[in-house]
Amino acid sequence: MPVSLAGQLVVAISSRALFDFEEENQVFEASDDRAYMQLQLQRLERAAKPGVAFSLVNKLLAFNVPERPRVEVVILSRNDPVSGMRVFRSARHYGLPIQRGVFTRGESPWRYLRPLAANLFLSTNEADVRSALAAGVPAARVYPQSARASDAHPDEVRIAFDGDAVLFSDEAERVFQRDGLDAFQDHEHRRAATPLAPGPFKPLLQALQELQREPARDMRIRTALVTARSAPAHERAIRTLMDWNIEVDEAMFLGGLPKGEFLREFEPDFFFDDQTGHIENAAPHVPAGHVAAGVVNG
Repeated sequence: MPVSLAGQLVVAISSRALFDFEEENQVFEASDDRAYMQLQLQRLERAAKPGVAFSLVNKLLAFNVPERPRVEVVILSRNDPVSGMRVFRSARHYGLPIQRGVFTRGESPWRYLRPLAANLFLSTNEADVRSALAAGVPAARVYPQSARASDAHPDEVRIAFDGDAVLFSDEAERVFQRDGLDAFQDHEHRRAATPLAPGPFKPLLQALQELQREPARDMRIRTALVTARSAPAHERAIRTLMDWNIEVDEAMFLGGLPKGEFLREFEPDFFFDDQTGHIENAAPHVPAGHVAAGVVNG
């Protein structure tokens, strides 16, 4: 039988999102890729420090059992193959069972998401993220300076999502941007019973729901909707999730309040939002990634 990743949640991640290569990246920015390659080779025996998305990946991989692999993590990186050796060695150092990787030495790797049938792509490169989103793959640009995840929930993968233009389409966001808050509230109140169209991250939430319905022995998933919506616009969001037969564990309808401190209390392993202002507010508190989708990112 040929090897297949069918039926697994597939996460594609860049090396800089998984590990802290910021010091090495400064060498690349200041010089060229050969100086970067030489530095990575010199540090081959030194494990890189965990990066922003390390906790998310580490916990998702805990869903695997020998008789049934459920999560596959693949390195998808603009790094060169030589530097890729350090990536794999660092993964082995931390006990991450990552065996597949694509290293493209400066070329965009996003096109390899299609044969992987990836459910999520995390990268620090905005152009790669936008290309992935345009191809229909849930993707986010990782903020390398984000806070690292709390270690307070070792047995729980915690993921927080914005609503409009992330889980849902940007239909309502377009009304808000064009006509203001009152028109947005009226629009959503009148359409409360009409489900919103899916946004780019609905497939990921759906895949996580499948994992959640069959929890691993040592790991669970807890999800949160963290949105600027408030009553009465909350109802359409809840009814949309119900229509999809998808549950979230927590919902925060913040009515425009800054999200960062609420996320600090939820302590997610990752937070996804389409607005850079929300990400910049969240990043000092939690791992965060920007979803370059919807009207505000057009």
